[in-house]
Amino acid sequence: MRYAKIVIGVLVLVWLGLPLATAQVPKPAAGQQVVKPDIQRATPPLANYDPAGRRDPFKDLLGGKEVKEKVAAGGLSEVAIDEISLTGIVKMKGKLEAIISVTEGFPITVKEGDRLSDGYVLSVTSTQVVFRKTKDRGVPLAKPKDVIKEISPEEL
Repeated sequence: MRYAKIVIGVLVLVWLGLPLATAQVPKPAAGQQVVKPDIQRATPPLANYDPAGRRDPFKDLLGGKEVKEKVAAGGLSEVAIDEISLTGIVKMKGKLEAIISVTEGFPITVKEGDRLSDGYVLSVTSTQVVFRKTKDRGVPLAKPKDVIKEISPEEL
C-alpha cells in the first residue's frame, strides 16, 4: 500500500511536468523580426604561474645545451681502481669496452686509455681488464702497479 502511494505520486508529478516540458515558444508574426540576445563569449583568463620560490617546471634545465658526457655524475676522474668491480665486457664499434660498477653509482663503460683518479685503463681483453695504478691516495707511486680484474668463466 505504501509503495502504491509513492508510485502514484511519481506518476502525478510526471504527468504535471509533461505539459511544461512540451510548451512551445510562440512564433513571431509575419512582419516581426526576431531579435536574438547579444551573448558575449567569455575568453578564459591567461594562465599565471606564481613560483613562490619554487623552480619553474616549464623552464629548460639544460638551457638548450645537449649532454655529451655519458659518465657518472662525478666522472671517472673521481673513481679509484680499488672501488671498481668488473661487471662485463662488451664489443662496441669493433673495440672491447669494460662495464664497471662503482660502489655508489650506475655502471660505466670504460675503454683503453680512460683515466681514473689513481691510474688509467691499460688494456681490455675478452676476459679481463688491466688497470695501471700510478697513485695511491693521491701520492704518486715510484713504480706503477698493474691491477687485473677478471670475469670468471661462469659469468661469460
